[in-house]
Amino acid sequence: MAYFCNAYPVLERTEIAEGIFSYVVSCPEAAAASKAGQFVHIRAEGYTLRRPISICGIDKEKGTLRIVFEVRGGGTDTLSRLKPGDKMDMIAPIGNGFTVKEIPEDKNVVVVGGGIGVPPMLGISAEYKKVKAIIGFRSRDKVILEEDLKRIGAEVTVCTDDGSCGESGVVTTPLEKELEKGNTAMLYACGPTPMLKAVKAAAEKYNIPCELSLEQRMACGVGACVGCACNIKRGGKNLVLRVCKDGPVFKAEEVVL
Repeated sequence: MAYFCNAYPVLERTEIAEGIFSYVVSCPEAAAASKAGQFVHIRAEGYTLRRPISICGIDKEKGTLRIVFEVRGGGTDTLSRLKPGDKMDMIAPIGNGFTVKEIPEDKNVVVVGGGIGVPPMLGISAEYKKVKAIIGFRSRDKVILEEDLKRIGAEVTVCTDDGSCGESGVVTTPLEKELEKGNTAMLYACGPTPMLKAVKAAAEKYNIPCELSLEQRMACGVGACVGCACNIKRGGKNLVLRVCKDGPVFKAEEVVL
């Protein structure tokens, strides 16, 4: 795993929803090596442990990475105060990303994101021409990246728990309707564990290849501390692997949730 560690200049900072921030960082060598589904590990001033943040967008020509995160504690609050011109201390890119496959012209790809699990879905969606994106949030004020997904050509369905935006309820309802059509060639998902369980079950029901990006607390981020262990069943064996180094993306049929 090749990654870079440096203090990179912040180019853009935008609060895209209440407490959710989008950053664009200039890091040409890291951008050149990055792929959708990987993440970055960021040092917040005053904190020992870095914060893992999914890569939302990659622009290899401009040499930039885009990350989107929600403030959930002191560390991410500190990161959210960085402004254009400041330096972001970052290790990138880390982990194994999504597999990009050849898709028949009459088939499409479905991506499912829940909450702050939506950002990596934008990255993988950019790799395909025909994408159906199903994204879920608690309420209207937490909806993010809907327009970004539409700009790259994805057909977007928004779901909210309280029905304040889009369809009322969980993402698995429109997912089932989409998979029933029989023209889905690949399924990707990232979000809370209950959502991933439901997506995995749907993929198995309709026999569709699926990859899941797991969210896990991390310490080192590079595989040394084994603090982000997950249970994987592979080749008939039960394994304990590291989300940071062996993931964060795994085949859905391998993940024990």
